[in-house]
Amino acid sequence: MLQYLVILLDDTNVAYCHADNPLKERNLIPLETLKKGILFGMKQNLMIQYVFPDYGTRDCGTRDHKLPKEYAEVIESIDNVKIYPTGCKPVTGIEDGNETDVEVANEVSEKVEAKNLVLRLPFGEMLKQKDEIAKLFASGVRINLCITDVEQFTDGQIEAYKQLLEDWNGVLLGLYKQGLSPQFNLLTDRMMLKEMHNCEAGVSNITLAPNGKFYLCPAFYYDERMQVFNQLNHHQPSSDRSVGDLEKGLDIPNPQLLRLDHAPLCRNCDAYQCRRCLWLNRKLTWDINTPSHQQCVMAHIERNASRALLNDIRKVGEFMPEIDIKEINYLDPFEVRKEF
Repeated sequence: MLQYLVILLDDTNVAYCHADNPLKERNLIPLETLKKGILFGMKQNLMIQYVFPDYGTRDCGTRDHKLPKEYAEVIESIDNVKIYPTGCKPVTGIEDGNETDVEVANEVSEKVEAKNLVLRLPFGEMLKQKDEIAKLFASGVRINLCITDVEQFTDGQIEAYKQLLEDWNGVLLGLYKQGLSPQFNLLTDRMMLKEMHNCEAGVSNITLAPNGKFYLCPAFYYDERMQVFNQLNHHQPSSDRSVGDLEKGLDIPNPQLLRLDHAPLCRNCDAYQCRRCLWLNRKLTWDINTPSHQQCVMAHIERNASRALLNDIRKVGEFMPEIDIKEINYLDPFEVRKEF
């Protein structure tokens, strides 16, 4: 059931998940398209999430880099969540940030304005900046670390990832002992979850692009604009990735294939914090509902590290007694698929 409508305000919007945004030319969503998108969201009772470009924010350039005033008025005509680049709070006439607004950074920064931070880093940079990242845990900000080169992760990096999460567990444990409640998606989310909490693109959320068309997520729009035809990155003009438009409504082919209950590999998995990125699935396995070896391995390393952190916290005092993360002997459920 749809719950969220993501509206890309411009082609150059900030990328906030695994896929980088390769689009460099400004293409502001037409005002009438924005209004129609908001109306669609209202009729479907969806929460609106606006994704801002750099030039739609303050402290990011000269006056002509701001969104036109009429856009700000339309944006604030409905309750919303804003996703914007770090250090660039959106200019809409409302200066007090929403508790659910999301700031996106491509490097570690000591200053975070929003209560939610998406930190996008390649694996190697994450290792190099592990201490700087750990300092953010005590900030009171929810940290969502997004690894931007998952497709390049190899089994040779498994031990390095395990050690990194073990080191971070030590920092988080110290904070819990101080009575704090840090939120860090890779390690604390799984301790709180009783069921899958994935991206759910096309299931609980849908994206509206500046061209007035719907996409499962922004990454599919980027692929269409770059004329990426399929999983092999073939380029040709017939690269339509849309799943409907504002005039005709949503038209998702075989929508059941996006759901967890139609994902044999995932529906019995308990790495509940896994993002299960549909765009990466299609890119790496050619099946939109089947995650790659890389995604599964990384998610299970995180799951096991969460289990270790949960057990360490319980040595100090009672904590989340209703959560049980069982010990497992695999990292990729595909390797033991006969048990599922």
